[in-house]
Amino acid sequence: MKLIKYFSFLLLVVLFSCKNNSTITSELENIHRSIKTDFAPDKRVELFDINFEQVDNQLILEGETTSKKEFDILLDSLNNRALKFVNNVRILPDSAVGNQQFAVARNSVINIRSKPKHSAELGTQGLLGMSLKVLDKKGDFYRIQTPDSYISWVDKGGITRMNKSQFDNWNASKKVIFTKTFGYVYVNKSEKTQLVSDITLGGILKYLSEDATFYEVRYPDNRTGFIKKKEAVIYEHWLQKLNPSQENIETIAKKMEGFPYLWGGTSSKGIDCSGFTKMVYLMNGFVIPRDASQQINAGKIVDEGLNFKDLEKGDLLFFGRKATTEKKQRVVHVGIWLGNNKMEFIHASGNVHLSSMDSEQPNYDAFNKNRYLGSKRYLNVKDKNIIDLKDKIKL
Repeated sequence: MKLIKYFSFLLLVVLFSCKNNSTITSELENIHRSIKTDFAPDKRVELFDINFEQVDNQLILEGETTSKKEFDILLDSLNNRALKFVNNVRILPDSAVGNQQFAVARNSVINIRSKPKHSAELGTQGLLGMSLKVLDKKGDFYRIQTPDSYISWVDKGGITRMNKSQFDNWNASKKVIFTKTFGYVYVNKSEKTQLVSDITLGGILKYLSEDATFYEVRYPDNRTGFIKKKEAVIYEHWLQKLNPSQENIETIAKKMEGFPYLWGGTSSKGIDCSGFTKMVYLMNGFVIPRDASQQINAGKIVDEGLNFKDLEKGDLLFFGRKATTEKKQRVVHVGIWLGNNKMEFIHASGNVHLSSMDSEQPNYDAFNKNRYLGSKRYLNVKDKNIIDLKDKIKL
């Protein structure tokens, strides 16, 4: 189907020479829209923002994209018909970031925003030690891409930028992962000494050494410190011992009970509904899509009858506005099914807590039951959008 559309694009371009400038611009915009719909439909994970303008009878292309292959399709269409144009489109990353096209989060939690300013909406968060791609720079902010492909902006103080050699070295190094909900990294081997920083569930630092009670660790910006061994574990050992079962999904989910709600949050400092499901699966060894509207597109469909009978512990439940003849379905909330003979699910709404689909239970959630859209199964399902960390030797 995509090839058919592509050849249709070429057919349109063949006709350009017989048409006026406004028609050419309009048809180019249609081609751009079609390519974007097919190859880069979600601007949260792929950029394909290109504008066409006629200035003094000259076609000018402006904008930015992370999809070089798809942009080349557009350029080939123009070049094949010898259309003259000025190409000002930026393929990211480019010279704005130079050879430091990678970064690692250097704070316990980094706030990643929708625009390059502190007042912008919080889109997501990153955890200490998270590996990132750097795409662009504006002022004191960098546009970065997280391991789940989410693209947004972080201020320069939250990351340590690296070239490829430094980044590969970081990823290949032995690491320690923090497994408690919240804690500290100390300057010396004592809880009574000065703090290097705080650290939250899932934070990762480079391993240097250990004794009976502490790990010595290094930050991406080369600070060093000590973590209590009872609160952390060697990352490779943690990953090897992981058993992403239904029971472990429940154990991790309940470990987060009471976490405060924060729009855009993905940490124990504050978490939103999809940030919660994401963290539960991360601590079971999986990187899954960031937002609820993305998570519903991964995994295996279950409970098509919407009666909760075919659900298994660990399945994701989605909620929102049901499709009508006038409007499309809109996913706005997600939780994790636990069942446990009480038809319970756990979700972040106000805070992380248990609710039930059983009207006889004291925590019955009529509101979400009435806007239930369906469920997806992630456990034991192969899906390109569900990344198993065991398939990666290192983070």
